[in-house]
Amino acid sequence: MRTYVDAEAARHWRATVADAQAGDRQALDELVAGWLPLVYNIVGRALNGHADVDDVVQETMLRAVDNLGSLRDPDSFRSWLVAIAMRQIRDRARRRTTQRLDESVPQDDAADFAELTVLRLQLEGQRREVAEAVRWLDDEDRQLLSLWWLEVAGELTRRELAAAVGISRQHAAVRVQRVKERLEVSRGIVRALDGACPDLRDLTARWSGPPDSVWRKRLARHVRACGYCGDTGESVVPAERLLVGIALVPVPAGFTISLALGGKTAAAATGTASAGWSAKVLAALTKPAVAVTAGATLAAGGAYVVVRPPDDRPSRTAVVPTAASAPATTPSRSAASPTASATAAASASPSPSPSPSASEAKTGRYGSVVDAVDSAPGRDAPPAALPQRPAPGVTSSGGAHATMNHRGDSVTLSGRGYVLVRWQISPQYRAGGLVMPAWTGLKGKLFHVASGGGRRMDDPVSATDATATGMGGTATGYTVLPAGAQQMWQNEYFYLAGTVTLTVNERGADYGLNVFPTTWDAVEKDLTTGPDRGATRYGLVRDTGGDDTPVPQYATRETPADPATVAQRSRV
Repeated sequence: MRTYVDAEAARHWRATVADAQAGDRQALDELVAGWLPLVYNIVGRALNGHADVDDVVQETMLRAVDNLGSLRDPDSFRSWLVAIAMRQIRDRARRRTTQRLDESVPQDDAADFAELTVLRLQLEGQRREVAEAVRWLDDEDRQLLSLWWLEVAGELTRRELAAAVGISRQHAAVRVQRVKERLEVSRGIVRALDGACPDLRDLTARWSGPPDSVWRKRLARHVRACGYCGDTGESVVPAERLLVGIALVPVPAGFTISLALGGKTAAAATGTASAGWSAKVLAALTKPAVAVTAGATLAAGGAYVVVRPPDDRPSRTAVVPTAASAPATTPSRSAASPTASATAAASASPSPSPSPSASEAKTGRYGSVVDAVDSAPGRDAPPAALPQRPAPGVTSSGGAHATMNHRGDSVTLSGRGYVLVRWQISPQYRAGGLVMPAWTGLKGKLFHVASGGGRRMDDPVSATDATATGMGGTATGYTVLPAGAQQMWQNEYFYLAGTVTLTVNERGADYGLNVFPTTWDAVEKDLTTGPDRGATRYGLVRDTGGDDTPVPQYATRETPADPATVAQRSRV
């Protein structure tokens, strides 16, 4: 689980908050568009998609914008925003205590958030089961689950969860454990209803359909006592492992937020507080201009409209600034491979990326970061010629063959020559979000010269299961790369002239690395082993022979206490 905060992302959002507080409309636009998906998911799951979701999200963002000037510490913006969302959810619950919702009455065609999660994120198997089980939780449990879900996914920290609920971290741990236990009971109910035994069908004959606490207790008693319904027939993966791989549900296209700041007009605000925060922002919001940021449009007058086409398949990466991802900026469109004959042109990163522009790469640092998701070359496309660099040899602290399977495992490489990093991804043990390994303490130069092994990790691996790739399958779940990360191949080759340390940062998905000092001849042989020899495809050459060859995405000359905090934009 990701519980660290990317230092560069933190600096970016600190500056963005400060600029927005100073009345910068572009910064305010970025702030609202960037954090709207997080608020939408918290409120949506807490209220399970009730018709009030839009109103609560609107009120949360309105209050956040209206009171942004009172936020003293920009670093606490995320926890402050989450706390506002939870207060609005609780206020909504208090308003409805005297008129409890009749679950059997249609709710203005509001989407069930559990079903929305399943459909929009195309969940299958036990992940779908977890999403559907949320329906069976009480309101208070759903509120806490909406935060714990995001904590497991790395979007919130436990400190932020506890602060949002208004309890200590120790108390939060107890409450989260209780919610997890009730969620597991609810999963058992969902599983049993999918293949109901005759007794369960008789029991539910009087049930109208919508989940509630009374029927949860009845069905849970039956599941515990029934040998058929209580037998899962498969290994049940703990919910926290399944939630790691579930992204935020995208904000629906056409979702609108009107930032009228409490209904004030620009004239009224400026007349009563000409030097105040509201006056600054209202003056900015009423300028006749339109800005577009992170899939949302800020129109004149302060109305945010999400413009993502409703039929687009939701991206797992372009939804919100996270604890691990970088700020929402314009992604680089530099080619992932400088060798045009070896690969199709790289597309722009589909997510907010902290990667530098091509001009920055040329003037500020050597090489170019592999910062765009490239297309795999054709199965019969031979590789370009691999330049041959001086290679007297590389020594490794792990010996000729270093195996790293656990978080924190590392190997230090020194010398001048080629290095092979072989990937072993194990979705059958634990699927979900993958925290990439990092190259730290670089002295000298490090290049990404080629990809090989006969296949990319997203190539098919089964003749009988069309969904199975090296990244997983529907039966096990998929290993999901971070926003903007380059798809790795089975073998990745690097050229080192100096010293560097490679560290495994495993927290979500299960993976291991094998590291071998190697030779130019061995690399060349691997790259030219193509489909006619039983592999999926030939290799891919990235090396141009010069200092414009790509450098790894997660590389730094610094030595951070936690290598997992290395930003995707390589500071080399």
